[in-house]
Order: sequence, then structure tokens, then C-alpha cells
Amino acid sequence: MAPLRFSANVSWLFPELPGLTARLRAAGSSGFEAAEVAWPYAEPPEAVARAAREAGLRLVLINTPPGDREKGEMGLGAVPGRQAAFREGLEQAVLYARALGCPRIHLMAGRVPQGADRAAVRSEMETVFLENLRHAAGVLAQENLVGLLEPINTRITDPQYFLDMPQQAAAILQKVGRPNLQLQMIMDGNLTGNIREFLPLVGHVQVAQVPGRGEPDSPGELNFPYLFQLLEDEGYKGFVGCEYRPLGDTAEGLNWLRSYWERRGRPQAGQ
Repeated sequence: MAPLRFSANVSWLFPELPGLTARLRAAGSSGFEAAEVAWPYAEPPEAVARAAREAGLRLVLINTPPGDREKGEMGLGAVPGRQAAFREGLEQAVLYARALGCPRIHLMAGRVPQGADRAAVRSEMETVFLENLRHAAGVLAQENLVGLLEPINTRITDPQYFLDMPQQAAAILQKVGRPNLQLQMIMDGNLTGNIREFLPLVGHVQVAQVPGRGEPDSPGELNFPYLFQLLEDEGYKGFVGCEYRPLGDTAEGLNWLRSYWERRGRPQAGQ
């Protein structure tokens, strides 16, 4: 069994450093081979690509634009009335992915509109999401890119997010039926069963401790040595994104990762 491959989510890691370039440099210096960034759109794609290259990193994941953050938007894929804005954001994400050599784009579903009842709008939002995902799958296929759907915990992380369970995401993926759309899984709840059931659909995994969202070895509910071993045993070949909130200095808090590398070694190039 090959060791897992880890990517640094520099939207979360190295918050003590100013700017994306410095964070990418720190990730490379800390031993990461790959990085992911939620929204790289504040800087020209060529500048981001150069910074990653100089840091010795490949970029493996970006998100579609969130929409209007001041109005509380967090993605547009399932939001009624925002189809045109979603597709415009998708084009921007594809432009960046092409320039960055980034193979995956998280297609953010978005939040239930403020004041709306989740159950009342669920059907309409799913219809919008399916329409947008079918469009996105075609656009991404032309560029040989993968689109990811991520359920976000509505009990801890974002109470208004539309896509909140892996079962919901898997059902939507089945309805769309496009091979270049996959599941993005974060470690949260019924993990052994979910990993074994949904791993064939998974294109990316992200980790953080629960409930504090700190390092994997920080106090919390999740046993990451067990979960990492389970991912290996189940044959997971994708990246494990470190999307957590460091409790202190990021590099000092990477002892868990250094211990993993010492125990399991690092993946060989091309694995």
C-alpha cells in the first residue's frame, strides 16, 4: 500500500504569513509536494503559477468563486436565480485551473437563501444544481478537468449550506451521471462507513480535527492514525488536503505529518 499524499490548503495554513506567495513558499519549505487554495482570484493566474512553481509545489484544487460575500453568498451552484453568475465564475475558475495546471475544481453549491425554509426550497435548489452541474461537466471535460462536490457540515461549519451529507452529494452525482464529477470528502461523522461506501466516488479528501478544526493530532473526536490507515487499506490514491485551523505556528504544528512521513515514507514521484 502506497503512503498517502498530502496537500497544504494555504487558505487555512500559515495564517501567520502575509499573502499567497509567502504561504506557498512556506508550504514547500515544510515538505509538501502540493497545495490547494480556495479562491486564488485576487492575483493574476500567471503570478500564482509562478509562486507555486518556485515553491516546488503543484496546485491540485481550487474553488469556483463564492459570489457576493457581503451578501452572505458561499458558492452559487444551487442558488436559484444565480445561474448566469455561476457559469461566469466557472469560466474564471477554468481559466485559472488551465494556467495553474490544476486538475480539480470544487463546484461550490452555495447556501439556502436567507429567510428560506430548507425543506421548502430543496427541490428547486437541486434542480438548479443539476442543471449547472451538467453544464459544468461539459465545460470541464473540454479541459480534461474534474469537478468536485463537497458536502459541508451544517451542524458545525455552515448551517445554511445546501449540500450537507455525502449521501445527498452521491445521489446528485448519480443523477448527473458524468464521470468527471466526483465527491470531495471531509472527515466528519460515520467515517468508517462513509469511506468504505463512498470512496469509489471520491476525488479529494480534506482533514481537520472535530470539533475545534485544529491539527489532526490536536484534542478532538477523530482518530487520524486509524483513518489514514483506513484510506490506505481502501486504496485511496488522491490527495489529502490539510484544511484545518492551526492552533499555533503552522510549521511547528506539522509534527503529526512529519511522524507520518517517518513511519510510512513519502509517495514516489508519479504515484
